[in-house]
Amino acid sequence: MRLHYEAWGEGTPFLFLHGFLGSGDNWRTIARSLDLPARYYLIDLRNHGRSPHADEHTYPAMASDIVELMDAEGLRDAVILGHSMGGRVAMLLAMHHPDRVRGVIVGDISPASHAPVHLPLLEALARVNLHVARREDVEAQLAQSISEPAIRQFLLKSLTRDVQGRFQWRWNLPVLIRDYPKMTASLEGPPYHGPALFLRGQLSPFLIEAHFSLIRMLFPKAQILTISNAGHWIHVDNPEAVKQAIREFWMRL
Repeated sequence: MRLHYEAWGEGTPFLFLHGFLGSGDNWRTIARSLDLPARYYLIDLRNHGRSPHADEHTYPAMASDIVELMDAEGLRDAVILGHSMGGRVAMLLAMHHPDRVRGVIVGDISPASHAPVHLPLLEALARVNLHVARREDVEAQLAQSISEPAIRQFLLKSLTRDVQGRFQWRWNLPVLIRDYPKMTASLEGPPYHGPALFLRGQLSPFLIEAHFSLIRMLFPKAQILTISNAGHWIHVDNPEAVKQAIREFWMRL
């Protein structure tokens, strides 16, 4: 599958993989301000953003998409940063294709199974009637189930119009809903012995101390760093700490 991506810069390939219901540009502000000797790739994963839709949404399929992109771009290996869903893709890629991963940065997610926390969002999105005239009409429907304005605005970033001017979601929503249980299962694979950095949000339930032993079993060289005053969206809540952690990791590669 030919994924959509935005790329710039010269140097070591640095791939950014976004979270569930997001898109590659979620990390543009961070990437633009890192000032590293890197060629940055902000990638839309399958069934998200401007990438193609497919009738499968699993971590092995998404990891294979990244390998295909790297092959097409002539990238022997790369540093991979993934947040949430993208972090799990990055972990699986590192475990099963270690020769293609120079180092891995995982944003606020672990290889352990987690609760189906996105189900309320998926259920709310499935109820939305897109046959309306204004963007505000879509947001008003979301507000009936999603009280946090920031989450509604995040979701609305994936609202667009087709060639006839009708609203549509960029996601392949039916497949995401059907395959969502596969998104929450634990990851398996051989240990990755390369450099690894796990960034956990201090206020987030996604990566907790109970997960540390599994992380260190699968990623023996892992550094686990807590981003203070941050929830799951570490790059939004404390961008300066995230950027500093990325720069320090890069210098150790």
